[in-house]
Amino acid sequence: MNILYGIPNCDTIRKAKKWLTANQIDFQFHDFRKSGLEQTTLQSWVMQVGSETLLNKRGTTWRQLPAEAKENIDESRTIELLLEHPAMIKRPVLVSKQLQRVEVGFSEARYQEIFS
Repeated sequence: MNILYGIPNCDTIRKAKKWLTANQIDFQFHDFRKSGLEQTTLQSWVMQVGSETLLNKRGTTWRQLPAEAKENIDESRTIELLLEHPAMIKRPVLVSKQLQRVEVGFSEARYQEIFS
């Protein structure tokens, strides 16, 4: 089963959902604002794709953090921040158990490559 993590009002999430549906790829949507995220899940993602890939520094949530919160960001601090502010996770995060991979962000070409 494929799980698409994100928030429902995100345009990129909508594009990913539309692509998956149009290409008849089974997936389950996980709203991490409503349903939350386990620390072990985030740790697993960081191990697979790295904390820099997951942390969205271009969003308003990051920009609104106080300067001291943005200093000395390492993997464990990134996980703490993402648990506290899930909106700072780059979206979507696609977890494919059958392909044993985590994909961050959406690109039609990339999804085509993954599911071909």
